[in-house]
Amino acid sequence: MRAWAVEGARCDWLVVGQRRAPSTHANVQGYRSRQDAGARRVPVRSSRRGLLLQPDSRDRAKAGAQGDGVTVSICPSTARVMVQVNAVQTPTPPALHWRQMRDTWTIEADAAGTRLDKYLAAAGRLGSRGRAVAALERGKVFLNDEEIGPAEAGVRLAVGDRVRVWADRPGSASRRLAAPSRDAGAPAGALEILFEDRALLVVNKPAGMLTVPLPRRPDGDSVFAQLTAHLRSRKRTPHVVHRIDRDTSGLVVFAKDARTQQTLKEQFVRREPERVYLAVVTGHPSPAQGTWRDHLAWDRASLVQQETDARDPRGVEAVSRYRVVEPLAGAALIEVRLHTGKRNQIRIQAALRGHPLLGERQYVGLAAVSDRAAAVRFHRQALHAWRLGFEHPTEHRPLVFVAPLPQDITRLLETLRTRSTGAARSTPMP
Repeated sequence: MRAWAVEGARCDWLVVGQRRAPSTHANVQGYRSRQDAGARRVPVRSSRRGLLLQPDSRDRAKAGAQGDGVTVSICPSTARVMVQVNAVQTPTPPALHWRQMRDTWTIEADAAGTRLDKYLAAAGRLGSRGRAVAALERGKVFLNDEEIGPAEAGVRLAVGDRVRVWADRPGSASRRLAAPSRDAGAPAGALEILFEDRALLVVNKPAGMLTVPLPRRPDGDSVFAQLTAHLRSRKRTPHVVHRIDRDTSGLVVFAKDARTQQTLKEQFVRREPERVYLAVVTGHPSPAQGTWRDHLAWDRASLVQQETDARDPRGVEAVSRYRVVEPLAGAALIEVRLHTGKRNQIRIQAALRGHPLLGERQYVGLAAVSDRAAAVRFHRQALHAWRLGFEHPTEHRPLVFVAPLPQDITRLLETLRTRSTGAARSTPMP
């Protein structure tokens, strides 16, 4: 509420002249019109500086009037103070171009090497990972004057880089960049939503991204965090149904409410969903198809699965059915159909039989591996959640989704096929 101090007045009320400017309106509380002067009577209160004129909060100028000129005159005979309020029109300054916005930062040495999305999420900038993801999805982020989408959210910043956010970019409210990258280790933001309705979402998770954040790093990037940002405008939150490992790519389903989550989880407990993985393993499993059946116990200290037996009270049965899809040079592409769904199940079961996944770093040394197979290198475990089928929790119709192999595994297979062809040509004819 505005107030004007009137020095030297000695009266208990002020008379405010009618406003002249047509662009303002006045509705001062407590005034009494006077026809002779065309003025308003406004209560005042004393202050150490004099008398304060306090108009009602509704006594505001319309848009474009940024201040009031006040003319004060004192009547010697009545000691009345005449206050004429004249609206002062000042032109509205032109809107700043986005290149002049305050949401512009130049990277200094202390921020060099930081991921772009993490930099934007810091306090004093966008303030949260969800807002950073949303800005990237809507094309509001520019790096060195080039638009950056979610596929480049993990780019590392260098000294001198210029990061800008065009907060009110026209059309950005309805814009969303999908960035369906399938590269291994795809940067944060490269999350492909394959299906979404009122009850659930199915996503194709890139390798290198957590399904849910770790307890020790609750602000880390994850599918859960990105879906939280995706659903925020609709006042919904994702609900976890199942998970896959960070370095495993492929299909994951999330619910949009607790009831749907419970219904889907019950399907998984009853082992009804169809879950099929594609993996590249060292060597050639023999026979070419069969069943892996083991008892496993999760070691909470080392966070790995361990082989045990049926007498171990910690042990749970793990069952997978596999078949060789394509034999390769020192390796094989296999299909694994889960009957149970234990943590790291395919990884340890393959390793126990001497055929660890290419790129496996945890479950190695469990069985002998041929030198030829050991020579094959890959940057992550070559495992992809390829096919997922379940019953829709509310419509009770079957849903089946397939996520093609990501580019890193596709390139790996091409390399192995080339080796196989070369090995066949170098084999002498009998």
